[in-house]
This record gives sequence, C-alpha cells and structure tokens, in this order.
Amino acid sequence: MDFVPASADHLPPPQRITDRVAGSAGRAVGYGRPGPDAPNVLVVVLDDVGFAQLGCFGAGIDTPRIDALAAEGLRYQRFHVTSVCSSTRAALLTGRNHHAVGMGVTQEAAMGFPGYTGRIPRSAASVARLLRESGYNTMAVGKWHLTPRTEYSSAGPFERWPLGLGFERFYGFLGAETSQWSPELVRDNTHVDPPATPEEGYHLTEDLVDQAIRMIQDQQQAESRKPFFCYLATGAAHAPHQVAAEWVEPYRGRFDHGWEAYREEVFARQVAAGVVPAGTVLTPRPSWVPAWDDLGPEQRRLYARYMEVFAGFLAHTDHHLGRLLDFLDERGLTDDTLVMVLSDNGASAEGGPTGTLNEAAGWLGLHEDEQTALGSVDALGGHDTFNHYPWGWAWAGNTPLRLWKRYAWLGGVRTPLVLRWPSRVTDPGAVRDQFTHVVDLFPTVLEAAGVPVPATVDGVSQQPVDGTSFLASIGDGGAAEHRHLQYFEMMGSRGVYAEGWKAVTDHVANQFGERDHLEGSHDHATDRWSLFDLRADFSESTDVAADHPDVVRRLEGLWWAEAGRNQVLPLFEFPQSMAHLHPGEFPPPAEGVYAPGGGPVQEPQLPPTGGGFVLRAEFAVPESGAEGVVVALGDRHGGWGLHLLAGRPVATFALLDATTRVAAPDAVPPGEHVVELVYRPAGRERPARAELRVDGSVVADEPVPGLMFLPNLSSSGAGLLVGRDRGLAVSTDYTPPFEFTGELRRVVLRSGRPEDDAERAARVRAAVAGD
Repeated sequence: MDFVPASADHLPPPQRITDRVAGSAGRAVGYGRPGPDAPNVLVVVLDDVGFAQLGCFGAGIDTPRIDALAAEGLRYQRFHVTSVCSSTRAALLTGRNHHAVGMGVTQEAAMGFPGYTGRIPRSAASVARLLRESGYNTMAVGKWHLTPRTEYSSAGPFERWPLGLGFERFYGFLGAETSQWSPELVRDNTHVDPPATPEEGYHLTEDLVDQAIRMIQDQQQAESRKPFFCYLATGAAHAPHQVAAEWVEPYRGRFDHGWEAYREEVFARQVAAGVVPAGTVLTPRPSWVPAWDDLGPEQRRLYARYMEVFAGFLAHTDHHLGRLLDFLDERGLTDDTLVMVLSDNGASAEGGPTGTLNEAAGWLGLHEDEQTALGSVDALGGHDTFNHYPWGWAWAGNTPLRLWKRYAWLGGVRTPLVLRWPSRVTDPGAVRDQFTHVVDLFPTVLEAAGVPVPATVDGVSQQPVDGTSFLASIGDGGAAEHRHLQYFEMMGSRGVYAEGWKAVTDHVANQFGERDHLEGSHDHATDRWSLFDLRADFSESTDVAADHPDVVRRLEGLWWAEAGRNQVLPLFEFPQSMAHLHPGEFPPPAEGVYAPGGGPVQEPQLPPTGGGFVLRAEFAVPESGAEGVVVALGDRHGGWGLHLLAGRPVATFALLDATTRVAAPDAVPPGEHVVELVYRPAGRERPARAELRVDGSVVADEPVPGLMFLPNLSSSGAGLLVGRDRGLAVSTDYTPPFEFTGELRRVVLRSGRPEDDAERAARVRAAVAGD
C-alpha cells in the first residue's frame, strides 16, 4: 500500500455535495493513529561509550540514573552496532544496514560509491517519519551527524537535516562533535547562538536535556493523548571530554593504579552482575598498549587525569539524563514510556597512545609532547583544552573485549543497551542474551507502536528492512534469538556473525597512526580471518580458525554475499578511498563576499584555504578610532581570525600549541581603508607565512608553523563570523562578541596563491577610491 498522510486529499469524497449546505453531507479530515497501546518512546544515544563504561555494565564510573533504569528494566549483553557514529545512527533510524542506506562511513568521508554517499535515500523512510504519519509527535535533540558536511550551510539542501527525515522539532548540532562549552547549534533549520556563554556556565549536555524536557512538556500540555518519539543523542562522551571541575574531583586518584588493574576490577564486577557470563576469558593486554608499570610517574599522573576527566564527563551526563527521567515521573509518563539507552560504538582510541590536549589537532597528525600536556594537566576538561584520553583507557573501557571504535572486533561493535518499559518488562533487573543489532531497534519500536512498515512512502518503493523486532524478548527472557546473520565492515575491518560463530579480519586501518603500532594486515590481499565460537567465548578470546577451516570458508563466503547485497564494495582503503570524496551540490567557490549581521558561513561553503588565500576587509574608521572582530572562524582550539585591537590589525592562527599572532605596529587611522590578511602555504624550503597589509603596504609578516588550513580546522564545527565572535574566542586578545565598532562594508575571501604586488596594489587603490 502507499503510505501517505491522512488528509482531505487522500480520503473518499464527501458523502454528498450540492449547491447548498442544507443538501450536502461532509466528511471530517482523518488523522493517522498508532496502535491502541502505543507507548511514548525515548531513545538516548550516548557517544563513544564502551561496553564497560556504565556502572550497570561493571564500570568504576558513577552512573546511578542509568543503573536505576537497568534495575527497573533490562540489560542486553549482546547488543551490537556498526562501530562508528553516522553509520550506527543511520541503521537505528532506518532499520537498514548502514551501507544499504549509503552510510558506510562517517559523513566527513562521504564518497561517490553507492554504499558511502552519506545520503539516506527516500527508499528508507525513517522511524520518525513513519511514527509521525501514524499520529506521533517526533523530536530530535543533540548530535545528528547524518547530513553531509557540504550541506550544513543555510543554503541546505535541508532534506537530510532532521526535519527532512521525519522529525518535527530539532535542537542540537549537525556534525561529529562540538565544544561542550561553545557548540555550533541549530534549531529546526536555522543556525543559532548558544543561550549562554562559557563564562556564564553554559554546558551543552545541560542545554540538550533542558530542550528535550521543554519539547515533551509543550507537546504533552498541548495534547497528552498523543504519544511522542524523542531521540536524544548527547555529545557526551565523545571528545572533547569537557566538564566543570566539580564533576572531576570525585574521581581524583581512582585510576592511579592503571588500566590493567582497573580492567580486572571491572571484569570481576561484570561477572558478578551477570552482564558477562561466568567462564568468560579476560582478553590479554595487546602489545600496543603499554604496561602501566612501565610508564614513568609523570606519564601515569597525566594519563590518570585524562581518565578522571572522562569519568566526570560521563557522570555529569548521567546526572542530567536523570533530570529528564524525573520529569517523566512527575508527568506520570514513566509506565507508558519505552526508554532505550545505548552507545553508537565502542570506546574511542582517537586520543592516540598518549592522549591529547586537542583531539582535532590529532586528526591532522599534530600531537603535543607530554611535557606540554603535563603543563596543562590541571586545565583538562576546561575551556582551554579539547582533550581525549590515551587508548589504554579505550581498551579498558571495552572490557573484556578486544580493540575499539572503528573495528569489527567486539570492542568496536558490542555496546551497552539498557531498556525500560514498566508496563511490559516482567522481570526487572534481568539480563538478556539474545544477539541483537542496532537495525533491530527500528522494527521493535514500530511493532510496539502498532505501526506497520509500508511498501511505499510518497510513491517511493521502500527497500527491505534488515532489522527484526526483538519485542518478544522484552517480556520473555527465553524468547528465541531473532537474528542469525549479521555482517560488519568499517574502514576496511570486516566481520560476520552466523548462528553463534563470528569471523573477523586482522585488517588495520591507516588512520590515527595505528599502523605504526597495531599488529595485523595492512592490505586486504593479506587479511587473515580469525574465528570465534561466541556461544562459548563471550569475549572473542580464542581463535579456533585452524580447527574449523570449513566454517571460516563458509563465513567468509557469507560476508562477500552480504557485502554485495548491501553495497559494501569497493573495499574501503585509506587514503585511496579519499580520492573519491563526494563534492556536494556545488564545488567550493574560489571567492566569497561576506557582510556583517548574518549567521555563520560553514567551512565547506568557504573558498579552500590550504593552497593559500587572501582575505580583504573594506571598512571605514571613525574619528574616534575602531576595534573589534573583522572575521573569526572556529575558536582557540582550531581556527583563525582578524581583528582590530586598539585600532591595530591583528591576525591569529590557533591550533594546539602552535598559535601564531601577526600584529601591525600602528593603528589604522580614520577614513576608508582596506586591510588584507595574506596566507602563503609552505614550500619545499620555506615555511608557511602570514602577512598583514594596510592599503597595499605590508605592516607585519610572520611564519605560521603547522598544518593550519585543512578541512575540519575548526574543531568546534563553527562557521565564519563577520563583525563579531562568540563562545571561545579565536584570540586571547578579546572576549566575544567584540563587535566591530567601525563601518565594516564587506569582506572578500579569495582562494589560491596571493596575486603579485603590482596587481594587488592596483586593486587596493581602486577599492579605497571607491571605484
């Protein structure tokens, strides 16, 4: 059947129409209705939280509110995801495997291959869309990460923003991560400023929970008979790990004994709690994770502090989720609300072997030395850092499993799932052991709501749903396992589950420096398949491939069949695959013209800056002088900008500890002027340089160390602001907004190598003369 909104256009005609009312009989417009026992649904997606990082899954981190949910509901011990953010979210919302809906990797790596476009097709209508048309109100709050970066701007297209994929309300951020203190926010289809500043105590998690409460409150007060679907995706506990010091202090000293000892404690609690079966083998420390006892005392102090901050960050998140749960209690909604709390992938190792003060800089291969990090140890988690812990803590956070996020090993794909539905769960506090995958959430929610999966939506035939409902297991712990086959693939790491067996390759991706440390294959031609009997080996500890070569061959064949069916091919290879990045609706412009007064212009819509650029600002200085921000992109953790300080032009390039300040010696006098910021990229024998020019004359010139101008330079995800700054300033010279006090006429950003002096001087003279 065709699935369409119930409206006058799709109803039988009125019973009778004549020229007068007295002789006519009308018919009321119809509305979609879910099943008679349809619950409210709250899905909470935590970010980068490993199998062993919630208290109810054995962690030494205090998560009492999620633990209480588990005590009142269920824990699924064999719940699986795709091992990265975008892919898991797409699978959750569509019920299809991630490659089948074009989400084979994160949005930042969207490519031209069918399984990697980063664009969910109309043939995979989301659970929000189906629930909305069946009488639910739908709202999304928090991290989205399902829109290609080239579509983040105020020009859209908006069909892959939340409102285009079935949600009626949205408040959150579009990208992979953002500053907890100064995020890049969107309300519905509009970029907005945070409601408070970092100095005023703003924190993203608190704001997101406030917004979720407000949306549900407004909806319920307007019509309590209508159920809601709320999708709350926190930025936590993805890097940057940022939280007020008061949340970190309770953890001081808790991790001083190191990751091996901590892991053993977690494992003992897991077995005692029943979330890990008795007899499970605790997998050994791999060679690429250093022994804690081999570290120096200062290294141990630094690494422990990184983990203390993470723990405080997660505990803070749990506390604020508790406010939302309290609100459901106060409104009398708890019994009729299905709550699911999960993580999108295993714990993240993107902080590298030593951790980092600035995770975004780590993407570019820039890592501060440990002495520099030690100098900022007390600042971790605050406004001045963008930190991520060392990968030894990611290994511990996935206890008792191997590896971490981005891999098909269980450490990447097995995460916590806590479910509460008081009116349906008959044995609260129990652990379920059915093999479950994130694609199964879609049909489970729809079955609970009494909403069928249509054959067509808006005339578009719907592709098969890969998920299978596990609703039966909610009320019956002995329910038969509903999933017998599931493939895994992420950035070249491959795996497949079939009837209790799991096979996985030893492929190591060429990212985050892991090939310099991790043992395994670096080429798909040499990948080796390992085999595990998960019925007896919960932790994937004992490779039995040599004993069952026939099973290995059968599972490898199943993987290739699933790969073909789900658009996995060609196999992902880094960096070769990056040569096929999707260009977006339009290529980046060579030149852009900007004026003050608007919202941010997102990075993908700006002229590329890696090969050099010229920024030209045209403004008038009053007799009293001028100061303020001309342009600002990003913040102190990653960004660049130009401002006037007491009338003097100053350019700032901020990244890690390589911040460069280029300042003119004199103030710009009253009158019409053109100030240029010129960036010349590094050559074979010369460093990159930045120079300031006032009316065509060079007034300052400095080398710029580091790789300053690459995609994702702005760690906060912020766009270009003109005439003001916000949040955490690019420069320490000022406090936002530091609005420009002169008359800023326009700013022109031109990509490419700077023009020659003669041509530039002529253009400047013409601009000053008003030609």
